[in-house]
Amino acid sequence: MLQIGEMAPAFSLPDAEMEVFDLTAERGKHHVVLYFYPRDNTPGCTRQAADFSDHEEEFARHDCIVVGVSPDDCLTHAEFRDQHGLSVRLLSDVEREVCRLYHVWQPREVDGVKKMGVVRTTFVIDKEGVIRHTLQDVSPRGHVAGVFELVRKLTENAHGNRQEQRGNA
Repeated sequence: MLQIGEMAPAFSLPDAEMEVFDLTAERGKHHVVLYFYPRDNTPGCTRQAADFSDHEEEFARHDCIVVGVSPDDCLTHAEFRDQHGLSVRLLSDVEREVCRLYHVWQPREVDGVKKMGVVRTTFVIDKEGVIRHTLQDVSPRGHVAGVFELVRKLTENAHGNRQEQRGNA
C-alpha cells in the first residue's frame, strides 16, 4: 500500500470525454482527491460520485479537484455521468494499470466468491504531489464530508505554514 508522505505515482488516463487527465500536470496548481471505485451505476458508486459532484464547488474553493477512477470505459463513464448529472471527472482505467499502481486492485470476496476487484479507496494528494491521506475500503455514505474536512485542514495548514514562514523571515 502507498504510504502517507510518498509522492503519488504519476499517471495519465482518459476521461468520459476521452480527454487525457495527467496527474503530474496538477502539481503546483491543485490538491487532488483521487478516488477509486469498483464500477459505474452501482448504488454505492453512484452515491459517492453524486456526493463528490454536489460538493465540487466547495472543494474548488480550497484549490482542490476531484477525480474518480474505475475500470469502466470512457463511454460507460459518459453514460453514467449524463444519467446522474455528475460533474466530477471520471477516468477510465480499462487495463487496471493505475489501479495496480495505487494498490487498489485486490482479491475480493463477493457473495462467497473470490475474485479481483477495486477496493474503494480515496487518496488526498497535496499540490506538491505528496499523498497526505489514504482512506481504504470506505463506505460511500458520509465519505465526502470526511474527505472535505481533510482537504480543508490541508489548506488551512498550508496557509498557516506560509504565514509562519513570513513571520520568521
